[in-house]
Amino acid sequence: MGETAYLNLHTHQAELEHRYGPQVHLIHDPLALTWLARLCHPNCVQPEVNRLITLLYRGLVREVINREFPRRAVRSETRMRELTPFGVYEGQIIDPTTEVTTVDIARAGILPSMVCFDALCEVIDPTRVRQDHILMNRLVDDRAQVTGAGMFGRKIAGPVKDRTLLVPDPMGATGSSLAEAISFYQTELDGSPKQVFCLNLIVTPEFIKRLTTQFPDLVHIYAYRLDRGLSPQDVLADVPGAQWARERGLNDHHYIVPGAGGMGEIMNNALT
Repeated sequence: MGETAYLNLHTHQAELEHRYGPQVHLIHDPLALTWLARLCHPNCVQPEVNRLITLLYRGLVREVINREFPRRAVRSETRMRELTPFGVYEGQIIDPTTEVTTVDIARAGILPSMVCFDALCEVIDPTRVRQDHILMNRLVDDRAQVTGAGMFGRKIAGPVKDRTLLVPDPMGATGSSLAEAISFYQTELDGSPKQVFCLNLIVTPEFIKRLTTQFPDLVHIYAYRLDRGLSPQDVLADVPGAQWARERGLNDHHYIVPGAGGMGEIMNNALT
């Protein structure tokens, strides 16, 4: 009988305390929060912007893989196997047969999705990893308030039935774009995905409510930071989600406060 300590691995849950429910995971990661604060600062410009986003999404997709992806037990030889019969690792690994699709919601999601795609191909059989592309835009009224999201183009490379879907989008503001994209996968294709993971750097209470209400049994949110900067002081002093109805993270034009500005524009040097 060999080593047994790695046969039943437990997932370390380092998360910010909140009352938003089990679908929401606000990752407690001081290093990531340091990088994110730097990314949000007005002095942060290219190429540092994309470098930091890459670092942050490598960490965030790692959290999802470690916590959510299926595992399998293996017996794997090491280089010591030639010298001793005990030169074998027995334990769990990520199941390389997992079927995954990562969704690029252009334009802020282009780089995050590619980072996740590359990371997944390093862990899972690359033939089981796919990247889809969706071109979307905010729809606004004459007061510049978001009224929804429009889908203007897409490249969907196959079915999603029983697949894991990853939607990496830096700013979880209103949730309109992600809700539109997830609804498309859920209703317009042949079969719904098994589960959907939204990977966001920053989320608002409004974003969380939109997605967890609309997709209560399907969507899970992973984020590094919750921004609710326009909430009353007594709400900010309370546990996040405890006074959810009074929390506010969006200004009148539906940008996140304190937030990071328009990441789609920042990442593409399109600030005009």
